Amino acid sequence: MMNVMEINGVKAVIAFDPDINMFRGEFVGLNGGADFYSTDIDGLRREGEISLKVFLDMCGDVIRHTHDIITH
Repeated sequence: MMNVMEINGVKAVIAFDPDINMFRGEFVGLNGGADFYSTDIDGLRREGEISLKVFLDMCGDVIRHTHDIITH
């Protein structure tokens, strides 16, 4: 069974990493990697929200930059 958490409408696969004693989440269905870590589930959700926002902000920057190059 796969553990899944949904954060802001995006699914993430959740696993426990015994080597670092932390939970790890990795978003699925994105066009790049975005993962996040925490020692507890509430923290994992918070870190996931931050990770997703950073990822989406970076995607927006790339789109804006590409648009500027094409239109100039």
